Formats: sequence, C-alpha cells, structure tokens
Amino acid sequence: MNKYQKVSVGEEARTELHDKLCLTGAEISINTLPQGTGVPFVHAHKQNEEIYGILNGEGVSVIDGERIALKAGDWLRVSPSANRQFFASENSALQYVCIQVKENSLEGYTMTDAVVSA
Repeated sequence: MNKYQKVSVGEEARTELHDKLCLTGAEISINTLPQGTGVPFVHAHKQNEEIYGILNGEGVSVIDGERIALKAGDWLRVSPSANRQFFASENSALQYVCIQVKENSLEGYTMTDAVVSA
C-alpha cells in the first residue's frame, strides 16, 4: 500500500479532500463562489478552527458581524466559535482553500516534527 494519496481537483464549486486523500487530522476543501454569490448560511464550529487561503478573485467574509475584505494572496484564521459567512464580489469569483483542524492540537511542526532520513 502506498504511503501517499494523490488527487486532481477539477472545476467543481466545492471539493472536499478528507475522503479523496484519506485525511486523518484535517479537513481541506477547495471552493469557488461565482461572482455576486455567497455561502448560503452562517456557521461556526464546535472545536475546529478554519484557515482560509484566497487563491483567486476578491470577496468579503463576515465574521461575528465584522466585514473583512479578501483578495488573492490573503490568509485568514477563524476561531471555532466565530460565526462566519463568505461572499464573492460583484465583479469577481472567489476561489479559496479552507483547512479545518482541531484548535490547539498542533504539537510539532516543520523541523520539530521532521525526521531527517539518511
């Protein structure tokens, strides 16, 4: 059995990678909102923080009532309990990646979690 999984993402409005990549510690989705549209609901989480990376376009996120402008290259972390909703601008689609992980679960990272092979 391979120790890796690979998948290609197409043009779908939303692709969740937890099943496609057999993820065990995170949920990652690739999302595209057509111009002038938004996620049709406000939501929060019980224990997972979300990290959003804006890949293309422009839009707005409303977090606990605060409007935050978004553009390609922006990254945003949202606490689990914060109410959030995302919208593409009237002039541009909004494409973003969302990484969802349990808050305060990171124990090692980069070289503190690496094992250098000979």
